[in-house]
Amino acid sequence: MTEGSPTARRRFLLTAGTAAVAGIAGCTSGSSRDSSQPTTVAILAAGSLQNALANGLKPAVDVPVEIEAHGSATIARMIDEGQRDPDIVSVADVALFEEPLSPSWYSLFTSNSVVIAYNPDTDGGERLADAGTERWYEPMVNGNVNIGRTDPDQDPLGYRTLFMLELASRYYDDASRLGEQILQQEQIYPETSLISQFETGSIDAAIAYRNMAVERDYEYIELPDQINLSNPRYAEDWYSTTSYTLPSGQEIRGGLISYGSTIRHMSDAAVSVFDIHTTGSYLEEHGFLLRDQFPSYTGDVPQRVRQATDQSSENQSRLGGSNQALSSTVSDITVLV
Repeated sequence: MTEGSPTARRRFLLTAGTAAVAGIAGCTSGSSRDSSQPTTVAILAAGSLQNALANGLKPAVDVPVEIEAHGSATIARMIDEGQRDPDIVSVADVALFEEPLSPSWYSLFTSNSVVIAYNPDTDGGERLADAGTERWYEPMVNGNVNIGRTDPDQDPLGYRTLFMLELASRYYDDASRLGEQILQQEQIYPETSLISQFETGSIDAAIAYRNMAVERDYEYIELPDQINLSNPRYAEDWYSTTSYTLPSGQEIRGGLISYGSTIRHMSDAAVSVFDIHTTGSYLEEHGFLLRDQFPSYTGDVPQRVRQATDQSSENQSRLGGSNQALSSTVSDITVLV
């Protein structure tokens, strides 16, 4: 668990995030391809990236960036159905790049973990704080905590919540069928507004990604690696024993949380933004998890993309960047930053 109460930094991030959301326009086609207009790069991204992109990436690039965020399953469907045509698309599960999007290449650039974020100023949050890492599910089962979560049909956090609860049911000796006992339909909120439910008083706690709590300075319970979907050691033989079937019929198997990104419309501006997007230090600052091998690539990566991102990685290493520093003190398992 983390410690602390609301701070000025939290208030700043919330204010900045609200302003960014208010300024978001839809990722309509052609925004960066109309020569009569200033070059703008349109990014359609997972909801959990929204704050980091608006307040970390956007100030770090030299070209205008248009950001739109939804649950990753939703944005994959919007592109597949022709509702959006962004220059860059970033999802919270690379399984969505297998279908329906199927790009010719993508970068796996960061990871995350599932946590229980909570408001310590409510009775439910206080019960969670007292229960801690080993007994957090008990007040939830007893109905003493108002919980928020996301829709498994709309975003990976939603189906990863189901995976976590299934794994927890097997991991803890005195827990069973936690999903059946804890989950209710009215707990579901959009990923982009899940954490903000703390401000409205609608929830005491949220099953969320680590970065969503860190970037807003909320307290949270770190879950054991066996159930938080962040440790490669458990990916193949343990996480993968869970699954969820999307409304499209696609079966998603449990695994490491893996964020992927690709450029759909190649341009110098898009490559420049993509480089910072997938290698920038803002990811650490916003609570995402990095590993030494990030970014890694799948498919036929354009040479100009390789050159840009490789140069950034070399510069970071030469300057004693974060990846290098972390790799010297942590194994090849997930690095918490």
